This record gives sequence, C-alpha cells and structure tokens, in this order.
Amino acid sequence: MPKMKSNSGAAKRFSKTGSGKWKRNNAFGQHILTKKSPKRKRNIRGSELVARSDAKALTRLIPGL
Repeated sequence: MPKMKSNSGAAKRFSKTGSGKWKRNNAFGQHILTKKSPKRKRNIRGSELVARSDAKALTRLIPGL
C-alpha cells in the first residue's frame, strides 16, 4: 500500500506545537491595511491555535505530522 500524500497547501499553513495542538496564522493581515486600526493589525500579527473541532480534519490532511 502506498504512502498517504499530505495536502501540501495545508502543510504550509499549519504546524504542530510541542503539546500536539495545531497552530495557525490569523487571516486578513496581508493587504488593505490602511483602513484597519493599529490595534486590529497588532492582533492579526500573532498566531492562534486551531479549534479542537477542526483539528480532527487537519490530521487527515497532514498525516505525516
């Protein structure tokens, strides 16, 4: 049986933490930044953890990690 292929787009966007949770970057931070407040842009800059309900689907998309 061949190896499972991971979704390369998902593999670039998500990474696993040391405790096994999934980490992601926030959206809306790449362009049209002039109308966004400094506080909003600051909060977008960081990363967040993926919700537990979505993490199950990620393990199917990225089986190697």
